Formats: sequence, structure tokens, C-alpha cells
Amino acid sequence: MQLIVAVNSDWGIGYNNTQSVVLPEDRRHFKALTDGGTVIAGRKTFEDFGRPLPNRKNIVLTRNMSYNVDGIIIAHSVDEALTFVAGDDADMVFIIGGGSIYTQFLNMCSHAHVTKINAMPPSDTYFPNLDESSNWYPERRGEPAISSGVEFSFDIYHNNSIRRAPAIPHGGTNGHDI
Repeated sequence: MQLIVAVNSDWGIGYNNTQSVVLPEDRRHFKALTDGGTVIAGRKTFEDFGRPLPNRKNIVLTRNMSYNVDGIIIAHSVDEALTFVAGDDADMVFIIGGGSIYTQFLNMCSHAHVTKINAMPPSDTYFPNLDESSNWYPERRGEPAISSGVEFSFDIYHNNSIRRAPAIPHGGTNGHDI
């Protein structure tokens, strides 16, 4: 599994249940990475999108047992969400937020696609600072670019604690390829 997140200079990711800085280039990057794959989001993040993301398997994690929306798969726990991706290509399963969902899945992800936005608007939700983590290291630092006067880059981090094993034939799983 991988995750994709846009972070501000202070690693803030949102304010009042929505992304605090929205860049068109980041949206296109998100779509290009996740298109044809599986996305796992929390209910609040899903509701911020307002609809299932097209051409993706949409899994929404919620504690609300009566929550139901056409076009999405509902999971009520991390383990249940993992059962829904057991047969999927691990490199095409993306954790897309929000804050508590990132926290629950962070150590299960092999890579983090981080859009670093050089701005510090108000945030009430934060992503762990991967630059200060002993398990994560920058695999690729993107070239700085500017959109609407805001500098950003697309960086990729690798989780050192994940050791990818060869895929098990016939749809089996070894826990690392989920």
C-alpha cells in the first residue's frame, strides 16, 4: 500500500474538515497516481470529495454502522478495509486521508507521495513529519514548482520498516503486500 497526501510547511493537512490549500497541479497528480486503483478514505474526507472518485474502487472507513452511499464500499475497521483490498495490486492501493486514517495505516504503507506546499495556512489536522521519522526517508525530492504564487514539490518517501516479499501466487497474501 501507498499513501498520498498534501502537506503545508508545518505538515498541516486540513482545516475544518477540508484541505487548506488546493492546487490544480496537486489534483492532477493525485488523479494520475490513483486512477484505476483503490482508494481508502475516512468518512469526512469522502464527504469533502462529495462523491465516489471515478475509475477507482472507493473504500470508506467509518464507525457509523448505518452509513451507506452508492458506489462505495463501507469498512468499519482497518482489518475489514484490508479484506477488501486483499486481491488488489498493493502498489495501486492508496490511503488518501484524513488525519486519523493516515495514522492508522501509516506503518503499513511502503511509500508516501507527499505534495509539499510552501505555505502555512491555519490547520487543525496534521500529518506526521516524515523528515523527522527514523522509519521514513526521502526516496525522491521533486523539483520545486509554482502554482498561483505558491511553491510546491512532489516528493516520495520510502518506509524503511517495510520489506516487500514476493507476491504469493493464487491470490494469497503474506501481510506485506496488502
